[in-house]
Amino acid sequence: MLEFVEVDCNFTFSHRNVERVGLAFLNSKRYNASTDDAAESNDDAVDKLPEEFAVDVDYLKSLDPKEWKDHDHYAILGLGKLRFNATDDDIRRAYRRMVLMHHPDKRKAKGEEVNTDDDYFTCITKAYEILGTPKTRRAYDSVDPEFDDSFPTQAEIDKDIYGCFNKCFDLNARWSEKKNVPTFGDENSTREHVEEFYSFWYEFKSWREFSYLDEEDKEKGQDRDERRWIEKENKALRIKRKKEEMMRIRALVDLAYNNDKRIQKFKNEEKERKLAAKRAKMDAAQAQKAEQERAIREAQLAKERADKAEQKRIEQIRIEKEQMKKVLKKERKALRDKLKESKYYGNNDKETLKNMEGVEKICEIFNLSELQELNKDIEKKGQNAFFAALKTVDKKIAAELEELNQTQQKKSTTTKNEKDIKKSDVWNNENMQLLIKSVNLFPAGTSQRWDVIAAFINQHSTAGVTVNARDVLNKAKAMQNSDFSKSTLKTQANDTAFENFNKSKKEVQTSNDITVNQPETNNVNNAEADAIPNGNKESNEDDKTATKTANKPAAAPKTWTKEEQALLEQAIKTYPISTPDRWDRIAECIPNRTKKDCLRRVKELVELVNSKKEAQQSVK
Repeated sequence: MLEFVEVDCNFTFSHRNVERVGLAFLNSKRYNASTDDAAESNDDAVDKLPEEFAVDVDYLKSLDPKEWKDHDHYAILGLGKLRFNATDDDIRRAYRRMVLMHHPDKRKAKGEEVNTDDDYFTCITKAYEILGTPKTRRAYDSVDPEFDDSFPTQAEIDKDIYGCFNKCFDLNARWSEKKNVPTFGDENSTREHVEEFYSFWYEFKSWREFSYLDEEDKEKGQDRDERRWIEKENKALRIKRKKEEMMRIRALVDLAYNNDKRIQKFKNEEKERKLAAKRAKMDAAQAQKAEQERAIREAQLAKERADKAEQKRIEQIRIEKEQMKKVLKKERKALRDKLKESKYYGNNDKETLKNMEGVEKICEIFNLSELQELNKDIEKKGQNAFFAALKTVDKKIAAELEELNQTQQKKSTTTKNEKDIKKSDVWNNENMQLLIKSVNLFPAGTSQRWDVIAAFINQHSTAGVTVNARDVLNKAKAMQNSDFSKSTLKTQANDTAFENFNKSKKEVQTSNDITVNQPETNNVNNAEADAIPNGNKESNEDDKTATKTANKPAAAPKTWTKEEQALLEQAIKTYPISTPDRWDRIAECIPNRTKKDCLRRVKELVELVNSKKEAQQSVK
């Protein structure tokens, strides 16, 4: 180092010392002493760093200078703990320390190999350039990666609403353009403080901006137009991010407001204050109203208890019925299985078929106790018990038929003794509506259609008059011929339809119709009326067509006879759905019938049964 001395005003020269330069200076003792002192001073400076200053050398070495936008500049300078709270002086001192510790020349002097083209010291310099300038530092602080933009969860709010929201709003207060940001407060905060807090945050103005996230640098534009275009694109993205930020702040304030118990408390207090004046005047009226409500509640509770008891009783009855059905079904199955094993005690096909029909009659007529007793007797006595049961069933059926005939005779006698009633009184407006409704509910093809329609009208009519099947048929014919309801009623067009209908019931042979749990004696008239006439019951359009079909001889090759129908029903019961090659086995049980014929017949009968069920449900 050169030493300068003052020169006398008289321009007299004085003695001066001359320092060595070049290799001579480097080899001198003074140079070695100065470098040692500088190293010691640097070491002392590093040892005296504050606790907030912490540098991760491995992190610095892992940085790519080209990806400087993704770097944590505070962590690079060792200010990761202070971050936005660091002062400008803290940033300058931190940068000086980083230079003293990590400058490439310093590291080369220590023997470290340094690649100047891709050295991490460039990242330190870039971090100081960004944090050392207020504008660029504000841009970086706006997108600080360490800042938590999330909201408190509902579990955290329920656990400590004041703690979590105070912390969250304190973090976001750093973006406020105004100073003295009000805090969230606690449960003891006054109403004025709470209103001031929400008023401030609902009108919150943030200085946060997002220029740091610009995807393109306008300075890289080749000409003025390109730079303007880049600036336009960046500005649009900044505005979009700014709107999203304000929506985030608004959502945070809404979340706090909706969960703030103090707001509800203040609302309740205001409501109580307004209602205080009215409450005194309404005390008497409220007391009276409360007494009335109490009486109503007691009546409702009594009704509910009664309803629950009734429901419980009905449910118990239903459960008992279901249990009885299950036990009855089990006993019926046991009876069928036993008789099936014994081949129904038949010596030939005709006798076997007859006994099979008898089994079904027993299952329908006998109750649970009788079936249980019969199963025990069959195990002990065998076929004698079975034949005795058949005789008992025949007697019961005959007795029921006799009783029904007597009832019909009584009704007919009573009808004859009644005074003549004018037709205008019988077919009043109510009965006409019932006739139209019943004709639609029970379409052509329904077994004993006109008897069913007459019973429906007698059951639902309030006129106190009784109509029979003949009256219904004549009235339907008259209405069809008139202009009143041609599109609604479709009945027979001749006066002899009713006679043909009764005649067909006597002439047609009986056969078993496929129904669901319907006993053979459930009809007031002959059981033959429910059978399938000549096995052909496929597409009757009206009762006249059904009568003509029943009177035709079974000459068609595909017409099902009574015996074939019975064999088909029994084969379906014998071979359940789980049986392999079920329909092949069923076809084997019916002579001169193929698998296709059996499937077609079952489909036709199922469609017929479904139409009957729909008609009966509509009546209910």
